[in-house]
Amino acid sequence: MLAVDDPNLAETFLTRYDHQVSAAVTLVFTIGLVIVVNRLLGRIVARPGVRDVLDLHDPRVDTRLRIVRRLVVATIAVIGVAVALSQFTALDRLAASLLASGAIVAAVVGFAAQRSLGNVVAGILLAVAQPVRIGDLVTVEGETGTIEDMGLTYTVLRTGADARLMIPNERLASSIVRNDTIFSRSIVAEVSVWLPASADVDRALELVALEAGEGMTAQVVEMTPEGWVRLTVSGTACPAEERFAREAELRAGCLRRLRSGGLLADEGQESPHGGRSYTR
Repeated sequence: MLAVDDPNLAETFLTRYDHQVSAAVTLVFTIGLVIVVNRLLGRIVARPGVRDVLDLHDPRVDTRLRIVRRLVVATIAVIGVAVALSQFTALDRLAASLLASGAIVAAVVGFAAQRSLGNVVAGILLAVAQPVRIGDLVTVEGETGTIEDMGLTYTVLRTGADARLMIPNERLASSIVRNDTIFSRSIVAEVSVWLPASADVDRALELVALEAGEGMTAQVVEMTPEGWVRLTVSGTACPAEERFAREAELRAGCLRRLRSGGLLADEGQESPHGGRSYTR
């Protein structure tokens, strides 16, 4: 029989697994705190009075608040995980051995995480400098769309086809970006029309100008060595979110007028972009 005073019987579950239990409790508390803080900040910002005071209708304020909110949540999560890991004495010994070769570890970790850290730093810089803001209509590396959301690592671009492009913040910060709405929320819709060398350019300008409307312009902006002529047609000003629909209407109207005027490309004649399409 086992003795009553056997130390193995006196040892409880908590004393045996105190570090693991402390780490698990810390992680659960951290997860709960992250959820509560995230929802609390969301509800505070959603209140009508707070929205008016903070002027969340201003894209600059909205962009900064979203980045700050995610930074707070990420900071709480990192601190919680670090506290949980500190409960294990084995990790303390591992940390001590790693510190002995700290230069090598720092170089390896820095090299492996440079992209992620670079995206986070770029996201903060974008929130401060704000070359783009949530709701802006921008063109990045040939892709045009509306900034739908900005996170710590990625920015979401919604295209005219309602697709989402995930752009790393570091790449966005280092690219040349055309922002059509940084100073004004309205934009003038503009499309291009390509005409073959045999077309009557003056007649084409007259027809597409009628489609553009009063006060708008249609002008020759380019001519290729093969004789193709590019016109730009500017429509009326419209809200940024209506740009793609307005440009589609403008293209269709230009096609109708040029077709009625007999100015379409000859059968078999290719445009500068290949194929027979001559509006874009």
